[in-house]
Amino acid sequence: MSTPTHASTSTTSTTAEANEPTSSPLPIRSSPKSQSTASCPHPKPGYPTCKLRIECHDLNHQGAQIFFSSINVPRDFSAAVSTVLSILYKPSQSNSHIPPVRSVTLILRAMEPLAYTTGSELDNDHKELHFSLDYIGGIPAEPTRRQKDEIQGVLVHEMVHCWQWNACGSAPGGLIEGIADFVRLKAGLSPPHWKKEKSQKWDAGYQHTGYFLEWIETLYGEGSVRRVNEALMNKKYDEETFWTGLFGKQVQELWDEYCKTLPEERPLEDTEDKKGQDGKLVEVHEQQKGDTMEKVLE
Repeated sequence: MSTPTHASTSTTSTTAEANEPTSSPLPIRSSPKSQSTASCPHPKPGYPTCKLRIECHDLNHQGAQIFFSSINVPRDFSAAVSTVLSILYKPSQSNSHIPPVRSVTLILRAMEPLAYTTGSELDNDHKELHFSLDYIGGIPAEPTRRQKDEIQGVLVHEMVHCWQWNACGSAPGGLIEGIADFVRLKAGLSPPHWKKEKSQKWDAGYQHTGYFLEWIETLYGEGSVRRVNEALMNKKYDEETFWTGLFGKQVQELWDEYCKTLPEERPLEDTEDKKGQDGKLVEVHEQQKGDTMEKVLE
């Protein structure tokens, strides 16, 4: 902006000078910066992001071929993160209530356990998600989308372990696994063999606890499981006070009420001949889950 020119303040002037037009000061304008600062609202909070990496130890493995033909890695890997965060948290300006995960590396390799998640050698803010190529290679191709949905379901389940709280390592393993399967259930990725069973304990884990948490979410309202997760953030788990503090009842009382909503279970022999291919997968899945629960860390 140029400097404004003002008329002379001298009291002596000629007639010619008096007849010349007198310049006026330019109007003062607010700077664009100050206007935008005053009118723009605070940006809407968003979820944190992290680096996503993938390693495959054997591209010729049948499981690798199924994985890469079923999954769009950049899209579906990112979608697993978004799904988990949107179900477990509401964003804030600081997001200090969300674990500070800096990276997640998906490692595809031949191994006996189905899948497990752990912190990397660098530090616990960098996660490793190990997924069995042997298991992927055994997923039935039928019905349609079975392979894609099962792979995506496992990714979502394991991604929960990257982002959930665990009461400083003191939360029951069954609750940790139940929250992971609740998220998978809410994401619409439950496999066909899952079922609600009243014969199990509340902390049996996986889909058994996942369905129980779904019932709590229905009874006490949207965001109830989010409250369960966030209550595991900064203090040790105490079963006597944990559930009553959230829902006013002991967890066993809640479980008993949930079981009353379930139908009577048929004897095992009535369903044994109806397992089929998915039943075989269930047996492998259940055995591997028991073997790997101890490997799920924070």
